[in-house]
Amino acid sequence: MHSLKFTFLAAVGVAAASFAAPSAAFANDADFILKNRTGYQIDEVYVSRHSSDSWGKDIMGSGSLENGRNVKITFPHGNGACHFDIKVKYEDGDKAEWGNVDLCQYEAITLFWDQKNQVTRAEGE
Repeated sequence: MHSLKFTFLAAVGVAAASFAAPSAAFANDADFILKNRTGYQIDEVYVSRHSSDSWGKDIMGSGSLENGRNVKITFPHGNGACHFDIKVKYEDGDKAEWGNVDLCQYEAITLFWDQKNQVTRAEGE
């Protein structure tokens, strides 16, 4: 299976990036594996339709995602929807957001903290 890579950045606490994804989808399912390689614990994850003005509830519930760990993100998306916004909140309260992510293109999204540029970088595969 071939892997498609993308990189997009989010400044902590600020919505930062949208990206254009290729038109061919790998699957018709927007669920994905979130991989935390930031060096920090993620306490909250939100995924909402790109067209929505509301984040809804924290998908992680009472759990958290420690650095170096992965979690399967399953959320209601129905009707073949693919374009979503993603937000994560770290243990210290900082946040990172990405807009208009075509989740049908990727099986996993890995988050990295870029200390030099002070941004969270995400790669989809």
